[in-house]
Amino acid sequence: MEQSDAQAFSPFTGGGRLVRFSSRQGRLSSVFLADRLKGALTYDRIAGYFRSSIFELVGEEIETIGKVRIVANADLEAEDVEAAQRVRDALLFRKFVADDTVVDAAIHRDRYARLHDLLLGGRVEIRVVPRTVAPFLHGKAGVITGPNGAVSFMGSINETRAAWAHNYELVWEDTSPEGVAWVQAEFDDLWAQGKPLPDAIVQEVGRLAKRREIEIVAFRDDPKGVAPAALAETPIYRDGQSLQPWQRAFVIQFMRHRETYGRARMLLADEVGVGKTLSLAASALVSVLLGDGPVLILVPSTLLEQWQIELLDRLAMPVARWHSTRKCWIDPAGRMIKSGGIQDVARCPYAIGLISTGLIIHGMDPHGEPKKGTEAEHLLRRRFGMVVLDEAHKARGSEYNGSDERTPNNLLRFLLRIAPRTKHLLLSTATPIQTSENDLWDLLQSLNQDAEFVLGNAFSQWQRPERVLPFLKGERKVVDLREGWQLLTNPLPPTGSDDLLADVRATLELGERDWVTNRYPSDMGNHVVQMKAEMELTAERGGQGYFQRDNPLLRHVVLRKRRDLERLGLIPSLPVDIHPTVELPGPSHLFDGLSLYTSSGFDAALEAVNAFTKAYAKRDKPAGFMKNLLLQRLCSSQAAAIATAKALIGDEELDDEIQEELEEKAFDARADERRHLRAVVEVLQGGPDPKLRAVQYFLDEHRTGPRSWREMGCIVFSQYYETASWMAGALSAARPDQVVALYAGAGRSRLIIGGVATNVERNQIKRLVAEREIHLVVATDAACEGLNLQTLGTLINVDLPWNPARLEQRIGRIKRFGQARDRVDMANLTYAGTVDEKVYRVLSERLKLSSDVFGSLPETIEADWIEDIETLEERLRAFTVPRRRFNAFELKYSADLLSPDAWATASEVIARSDVEAILSTAWTTRA
Repeated sequence: MEQSDAQAFSPFTGGGRLVRFSSRQGRLSSVFLADRLKGALTYDRIAGYFRSSIFELVGEEIETIGKVRIVANADLEAEDVEAAQRVRDALLFRKFVADDTVVDAAIHRDRYARLHDLLLGGRVEIRVVPRTVAPFLHGKAGVITGPNGAVSFMGSINETRAAWAHNYELVWEDTSPEGVAWVQAEFDDLWAQGKPLPDAIVQEVGRLAKRREIEIVAFRDDPKGVAPAALAETPIYRDGQSLQPWQRAFVIQFMRHRETYGRARMLLADEVGVGKTLSLAASALVSVLLGDGPVLILVPSTLLEQWQIELLDRLAMPVARWHSTRKCWIDPAGRMIKSGGIQDVARCPYAIGLISTGLIIHGMDPHGEPKKGTEAEHLLRRRFGMVVLDEAHKARGSEYNGSDERTPNNLLRFLLRIAPRTKHLLLSTATPIQTSENDLWDLLQSLNQDAEFVLGNAFSQWQRPERVLPFLKGERKVVDLREGWQLLTNPLPPTGSDDLLADVRATLELGERDWVTNRYPSDMGNHVVQMKAEMELTAERGGQGYFQRDNPLLRHVVLRKRRDLERLGLIPSLPVDIHPTVELPGPSHLFDGLSLYTSSGFDAALEAVNAFTKAYAKRDKPAGFMKNLLLQRLCSSQAAAIATAKALIGDEELDDEIQEELEEKAFDARADERRHLRAVVEVLQGGPDPKLRAVQYFLDEHRTGPRSWREMGCIVFSQYYETASWMAGALSAARPDQVVALYAGAGRSRLIIGGVATNVERNQIKRLVAEREIHLVVATDAACEGLNLQTLGTLINVDLPWNPARLEQRIGRIKRFGQARDRVDMANLTYAGTVDEKVYRVLSERLKLSSDVFGSLPETIEADWIEDIETLEERLRAFTVPRRRFNAFELKYSADLLSPDAWATASEVIARSDVEAILSTAWTTRA
């Protein structure tokens, strides 16, 4: 080999030589790589930092090499590498897609295709080691073995074509046996400690090689592909995760309903903590993209911001929420959109609008009519492509004075009226049965409005639960064709793969969308089909009758249980240790058994709250709501109580929860009410809050094993921003050397270091926690969904939400796959002698039953349940006693949960800009 201008030789006396290369003297890709790799048999490469550009090493030069092995490092801690594979894979995938891989793949599509073939064929292998093993951002080397032996090299070259061809780089080649052996030993040690490249990255390389953007109009005639095309590149997938199998299954079910019935009527009844929000949101996204029309989502006021945040952060869906007080829409960044008044509630500036159910409840009169000038009136004037109701169990009827007739409440009245005005109606609740099966039928009746394929017409047996429940529960069997015929044909199910239904429709000349018939079996004129019908309707299969296997509930109610998902390995069954407990109470200087001692300021504030509610009751208005609201915020923190009292005085703005209950544009406190509210502020202002001392105790003094909770990482939760903000600041002031993250709503998240706050985006906090840069997070419930904190091992609830579903969401932040601990710890802080203490004492007994107890708790605890502690005991006991459910749900909805996620590898996608443009289209003024 002749020496070029780019290299210099130094022979070794023991054999071999040192060759120095400089890109100043010539292109290294020509003078070194091409020459050495030509005809090579193996290539072992110690690369640098792991990112998508590492694949530029794999060019045309190595396609003929028998085996190529590359080891790289990444910003992974040792705990990340030893964590569950799915967590480690997610971290690496996130780093891979952090570069603009879409643009790079568009430019170098052929290279991605070749690389994918090489990775699939096994000729190229890549492993990754954490930075704690080898932070070798500049320690790059390799061994190339050819027919004439091996050579080693090392130098400054980066893993890009530009580095080899254009950058100023230095490479030293050592062909001596000692030099080759030394580099090979380094490589072999790192290779042994490395972890394989995740399959998800290999799949992503292949996806990018075939990726092409499709116009939305291409899906109008064949809508099956729209969901993966719209979701494949959303944040949840770019974050190394995905929609869960049951969430994808619901979207697919929605699409089937849309195709089969022309409209969807579904009740999502997944148990608490399973993640219904994304199932509904993804369905709404598909509906909008297919041009079905505007989407109205009704949720409790306390969840409005949480929905808006989750849809944006997880699915990149910009949506607007209606501000109850200001009577205007709020955009995804938390900014007010100029409004012309309450009538603008029917003109949302985005395709999807979020509105509080409280406004709807207050907007209906006792006769079922919308009150003039309310949101309910304006919404009932227009039509929708989809209406979604969260916590739908609040829409129900009641029997009065021994009457069998159900009288609907205001929310159910609204639902019954808006159902005919929407193409799709999706309801969501973990507890569709609150007191009796009639509650479930109230919801089914709303789905049946203008959609007789749900329960049939007024003559249908399915409209009367007392008649059909014995068949559903297996307590009664169909004895003959005549009895079964009424159940089968009103409503008549879609044909699907059922031969009997196909024969019945054919012989009676019914269309595929004829859902009710008044024809008789004899009208079929085919004795063979009649005999077949009688055999099918009266026979049992697997111990179940025909209408246990197929009925309106199974067709329109989707139910997946936590224990089934755990059994399938889809949800981790991770035990939760609760603190304090009766067996292990808190330290006596802080705790009175399970609850904290109160301060003198708290006791005085409690007296002032009681005095205020007595004064407020003189207005002839129910004072129970106002009392519970003030008590909950006082029991959360002194900061939250002060902020609420000031808002009621008029010094600060009232929040939506208060405003909706008052049904007024402003709250004008009277003199005696204002005096008691000022007393709340005065006795609390500047005083120490025992909650802070308790949090610090659990962080530093209470230990689980040899480590403190601060060392294991902790998330501190509150349902109120004022509490979370105060707690984050106080914790930072106490430990100025530690970074404290405040994870909250739009524009309110920040990092606090040494008392200095810096505003950040929520995604930045998520990344820093995932990379173990942050070990202490204070968060609000509004922002908790989508926050994956398996790198933290403990949780402290500063306040106790009277909502088991929200408590489960909090625990779900750390109770995730990849949690390094075998058990996780949760501390609940309540004050002695308060309503919160009573609720917690009852709830904690239910919590201790098992880690899966939430699946059998109500979704919410109603305020009237806690007026008498015995009532609360009775209510919760009714839920925690195992209910007999129709096990056909498990058979129907478990089978499709183990299929691979084909959406993650969708190569035909809708451009994000197109999706955002459609979602940013306002509701038309046309009703």
